[in-house]
Amino acid sequence: MATGLLLSGTIAALLTSALPAQHQPSGGFEDPPPDKIVIKVATVNGSGCPQGTAAVAVSEDNTAFTVTYSDYLAQAGGDSPPTAFRKNCQLNLLVHVPQGFTYAVASADYRGFAALQDGAKGTQRASYYFQGSSNTEYRTHPFDGPLNDNWQATDSTDWAQLVWAPCGVQRNFNINTELRVSTGTSDPAEVSFMTMDSTDGDISTVYHLAWKECPES
Repeated sequence: MATGLLLSGTIAALLTSALPAQHQPSGGFEDPPPDKIVIKVATVNGSGCPQGTAAVAVSEDNTAFTVTYSDYLAQAGGDSPPTAFRKNCQLNLLVHVPQGFTYAVASADYRGFAALQDGAKGTQRASYYFQGSSNTEYRTHPFDGPLNDNWQATDSTDWAQLVWAPCGVQRNFNINTELRVSTGTSDPAEVSFMTMDSTDGDISTVYHLAWKECPES
């Protein structure tokens, strides 16, 4: 029986520019399940995704899904509110997959914009886990000022380290993302910020799925 396939998705159509190629796992491969997966947002909580500002969409070929944010900004310095230096978003997703298959999130691409003063620091962090599981994956990406440009970060997991959804039971999938900004050694009167959105609208975070067949019961 085939062991799985890391699927890259149609990234160019989802993002404004090409992203680095993803690590391809070794081992046998198989196509994604033909039936459509359905992802519903069970709950959305956090200062980075107020109600109505996050949405989920699944690619037509079942290889990826996107989370789109429209109000996700962390800032520090100047007249910034004391709590504005950290923003987070906890997504609790109900994922229905075709019978006989299981999935894991093999990689995730994040993009946004950063305006960090000289000496300021920014951090993008994400964790992933299935409901009821003690296995939580954390990934952190630091950014140093001066920086006034788009930023991007990719989390990827080697095939042997993927955390698979349990077969035969429903477990919601949780994604917790975070942005942090600190003034560091910069002039505290100057504002530094990071967003997970773009100046002309929303930006999508793309999650790439790996598939494998469940063992026969």
